Amino acid sequence: MKNGLTATLSALAMSAALVAGAANAGEVKIWTLTFDNNSANVAWDKIIKEFEAANPGVTVTREGRSVDEHKAALRVAAQSSQGPDIYFMWAGLGLGGEFVKAGLSKPLDEAYTKYDWDKRLVGTAGSFSKIYPGGRNGVPYTFHGEGIYYNKELFAKAGIAAPPTTYDELKADAAKLKQAGIPAMTFGGTVNWHLMRLMDVILEAKCGAEKHDQLMDMKLDWGTEACAAASFQELNDWSQNYILKPFMGIDNSQSFNLFLANRAAMMVEGDWLVSQLAESKKIDNFDLFPFPTGTDRLYGFAEYLYVSAKSPNSEDATKFLDYLLSDKVQQENLGAFGSISVNANVKYSNVSALDQKWMDIFGKYTKIYMNGDQAFPLDVTTEYWRVINEVASGNIKPDDAGKTLQTFIANRG
Repeated sequence: MKNGLTATLSALAMSAALVAGAANAGEVKIWTLTFDNNSANVAWDKIIKEFEAANPGVTVTREGRSVDEHKAALRVAAQSSQGPDIYFMWAGLGLGGEFVKAGLSKPLDEAYTKYDWDKRLVGTAGSFSKIYPGGRNGVPYTFHGEGIYYNKELFAKAGIAAPPTTYDELKADAAKLKQAGIPAMTFGGTVNWHLMRLMDVILEAKCGAEKHDQLMDMKLDWGTEACAAASFQELNDWSQNYILKPFMGIDNSQSFNLFLANRAAMMVEGDWLVSQLAESKKIDNFDLFPFPTGTDRLYGFAEYLYVSAKSPNSEDATKFLDYLLSDKVQQENLGAFGSISVNANVKYSNVSALDQKWMDIFGKYTKIYMNGDQAFPLDVTTEYWRVINEVASGNIKPDDAGKTLQTFIANRG
């Protein structure tokens, strides 16, 4: 699989006529996922209806698909003259970047200037548009930060008076928890991306921002870079000594239930966990802090909406995105797409203490580093997951992990 775009095209082309069609003049065609959250569907319908009323002659249609069907349809669109005017995809070189690299995304530098989006957007959310070569691509649809949630009672039981502010303090706190008979963290190993979060944040702490980015960009050699070896050693140390076992046989949902049951002190999770904790009626038992990496960047990711480079209606498409991102629309639909709006001017009321803490965190950070599965191309992501799992399981020695990953990267073709 060279780039994830040409594989299976012959099979997908058979269904292209069913899933893709060039938009007509005055029509803005949007492809998104099928939303399980009905409030998102209701909000989309409302926003489209209001936009059409304010822009006579412009018709907006939205088509929703499952994740795999959506990616497949976009891969067909990347190889044809048909497709959407606007499409949903996660930000990052490994997901959104696949379609930017394929030429499906139209750079939006002019639109960012014309509509002053940078003055309106949360800085960390808008920063993802700058990671692609050749211009700014896409606008944020949702933005999520990830940090460490902790059980206040278990911290107190282990004699931990305040959250750690450095990685060394975090490791020291993990040792205190272990001495008190409390596993420091819980993960679900059956879903590859859950344990990956720990490796991602360790890399940021051990390598620093510049080298971490170079490793993810595959511009540094994983097999010879000392900080990569140190990071895999740290992952091994956490998995052997501080993570609730057995973790490789459970998923993220089971891991969360163990966290609720006071079986482990911490979880590396995103802002969405606040609503899950609220539903459990145990939210007051927990607090959170950003993973203490020593850099000035927040761990997180964004979901984006991109304008197709093949759109015959790109002007109307960017006008719709401007409407979607407006103060009015974002305020009226607050909570429909996520607990935190990508619009910095939105006002919040009656928020929980944890939601407020996330808002403070979002306001503090202006730089971001993203999840490994969004930074890497798809095939490298799969190998990254495999190596992480093998190190955590004791099947690959930490000293050999970087070499194994680098060998795969070098032989990609």
